[in-house]
Amino acid sequence: MTGQSFQTTPTVPSPQALARIAASLDANPRRAHEEAEALLARSPGFPPAELLACQALVRLEKPREALPRLEALAMREARVPAVLWELAQVAMSCGATAKALPALEALTRLQPAIAGGWFLLARALRASRREMDAWRADLSGVHASARDPELVKAAMAMNAQRFEDGIALLEARIAQRGEDAPAVRLLGETHWRRGDMTAALDRAMRAVELAPGFDLARDFLIRLLLQNNRLAEALEHAEVLVRSPVDTPAHALILASVLVRIGDHARAEELYREILGARPQQPQVWQNLGHVLKTTGQQAEAICAYREAVAQKPTMGEAWWSLANLKTARLGPADIAAMEAALASIDPAAPELREDTFHLHFALGKAYEDAGEPAPSFAHYDKGNRLRRTLVPHDPEAFSAEVAATAQTFNAAMLAQMGPGGCEAPDPIFIVGLPRSGSTLIEQILASHSRIEGTLELPEMMIIASRLQSRVDEGEFPDFAAMIAALTPQDRLRLGEEYIEKTRVHRKTSKPLFLDKMPNNWQHVGLIRLLLPNARIIDARRHPMACCFSGWKQHFARGQTFSYDLADIARYYRDYVALMAAYDAAAPGAVHRVIYEDMVHSTQAQIRALLDYLGVPFEQACLDFHTNARAVRTASSEQVRQPIFTSGVDAWERYTPWLGPLEHALGPIDRLYPAPRMP
Repeated sequence: MTGQSFQTTPTVPSPQALARIAASLDANPRRAHEEAEALLARSPGFPPAELLACQALVRLEKPREALPRLEALAMREARVPAVLWELAQVAMSCGATAKALPALEALTRLQPAIAGGWFLLARALRASRREMDAWRADLSGVHASARDPELVKAAMAMNAQRFEDGIALLEARIAQRGEDAPAVRLLGETHWRRGDMTAALDRAMRAVELAPGFDLARDFLIRLLLQNNRLAEALEHAEVLVRSPVDTPAHALILASVLVRIGDHARAEELYREILGARPQQPQVWQNLGHVLKTTGQQAEAICAYREAVAQKPTMGEAWWSLANLKTARLGPADIAAMEAALASIDPAAPELREDTFHLHFALGKAYEDAGEPAPSFAHYDKGNRLRRTLVPHDPEAFSAEVAATAQTFNAAMLAQMGPGGCEAPDPIFIVGLPRSGSTLIEQILASHSRIEGTLELPEMMIIASRLQSRVDEGEFPDFAAMIAALTPQDRLRLGEEYIEKTRVHRKTSKPLFLDKMPNNWQHVGLIRLLLPNARIIDARRHPMACCFSGWKQHFARGQTFSYDLADIARYYRDYVALMAAYDAAAPGAVHRVIYEDMVHSTQAQIRALLDYLGVPFEQACLDFHTNARAVRTASSEQVRQPIFTSGVDAWERYTPWLGPLEHALGPIDRLYPAPRMP
């Protein structure tokens, strides 16, 4: 600490002598102690010499000898920061928190701009079980650190994308001065922006450990945990954050986002309503509330929430699209005029408004479709897709190559060679296929059964597959097949158990079976069979023209990067059919296929066949699935709350004049549907 101003005594040792002792404290604390005591013998009670003697005792691991002397010195030199700092540190190391607190409180009054004093005070307050006072002290330390020139320099390097420079600055600071929460959090953010998620998570966790009241660090940590699908941990930290003494709706908003991810929509709705009750002029929160209301089947209220959002912000494209995407809602001429006006008001050169732009195009496409005007409808869908395609990475050639490699890997010979293994839990039922293929309908039917719990589109299997693929990408294995072949029965057991454990947070009932409706898991059917041999797999398939067109005109929140180009989505459909045909050949009967058109036209027969495959008895509730009030988050959430209807089966035919590229890219339909006949 700086800013010393000791009282003087008649006999003053030379500054050179004091400096010499200070310089030897770390290298030779015994000698420093002897010299300081010698000075005190000549100048009894001389404060700088007394402080040096106490510092030497600490380095000689005799803090309990130093403590009473520092207390006495602080009584005489109550305005010398260095004395208060040393007393506080020594008292804390001796477990004498009650003696540290007055020193730290005095220290932070004298030097409020020094962050270290606040963080040490927070530790002392926390040790004294004064949690909220400790939280405020941490926040004061964070505020003080905002003016730290080293941190400002590192932040500027990060914002300029000079990540290596920023990391070097922060690591050098930490090596020299020890860890402090603001530096560690900034180091974590720099690693995150550079793309190193593991290092980012490690630093974010450490920052929260160092300063539990560092709200921005905890907020950052929650977001990283959400990105890594570590939902239980994210919820734990979000529950802490909302107790912050800082009164801001941001904390409740991030808790609500975690609650939505784990499926606790009722509590998320409650939080959104509380926030809006205090401050209703928040279009983003109205939109979020609309999403929750839609998911829980409160359609009329969802419409009101979305309309409130666009009333407050007419250019809010996502809210317009969400309103249009309520399949039971209709946007009229006044809505179309409002959206066209909003679109015209957006500066096309403003990158931050591109999302509003493509959302408005998708919403207008749906509005004109409902109005029976396919030409302007297709034009807006096309513009929205073209813009969205420029913003998402998708390499159809590389993806097709990955699918072909997967098909070659999981052949019958390989499955036989791998032998038994994996987690034998029978709980999971995977519903796979393309989006808009009827998978939500199957999910709703099965979730109406007394033995089957509906959850969400769970990413856990995709995360496991991605982690395994990273071992190939990092050079540990020459290719995917070699990596899979290297999995031992114990590896497969561990990974299968990991899936069961990680999905447990989504299970809210005691039902023995549960659904995982992540459609993209069609890519991982072979891996599922290795890790979870008793899992059931249902392939939801729909006519390729209907499925691809429906997917193309549906803007997905995330994940479906193939869906914004008619040729891309056709190729994706062909890759999907080819891989599923390969799985059928490798393990006949392992996957149960449900053809959407058959389900629509012969519902009871299809449901009975499906339940027979799952080994559960028929229940009337499965036929009455539309009365099930469970939460549904997908684009079909309103449709599955109605009895089955056939009006949408051939809806794509109205757009036939514009679908030549899709038809051409698909090729002969009879090779893809309903039973693939591959060349």
